[in-house]
Amino acid sequence: MQSVLQEIGINNYIYLSTILFCIGIFGVLFRRNAIIMFMSIEIMLNAVNLLLVVFSTYHQDAAGQVFVFFSMAVAAAEVAVGLAILVGIYRNIHSIDIDKLKNLKG
Repeated sequence: MQSVLQEIGINNYIYLSTILFCIGIFGVLFRRNAIIMFMSIEIMLNAVNLLLVVFSTYHQDAAGQVFVFFSMAVAAAEVAVGLAILVGIYRNIHSIDIDKLKNLKG
C-alpha cells in the first residue's frame, strides 16, 4: 500500500519545496524588516525539511525523517534566541529595520 506522499508524486513535492525556498530567498533579499527576514529563513529551512521527508519516504528510509526531527529542534532554539535578540535590538533603537541596524556601534 502506498502512502499519501507516494501517491501525489515526488515531482510535485520538489516543485512545492522549490517555490517555498524561492519565497524565502525573496524575503531575505528584498525585505528590510528583521522579523520578515527571520520568517523567510524559517520558510527556507522548512522547504529543505519537506524535501528530506519526501526523499526519505520515497526511499523508505527513516534517516531523513529523524534528521528533520533534530533540525526542527534546532530551529526551535534558533527562534527563541533570534527573537530574544530582536527584542533586545528593538528596546535599544526602537526599530527592527535592517538599515538602522547598520548604525549600531560595538
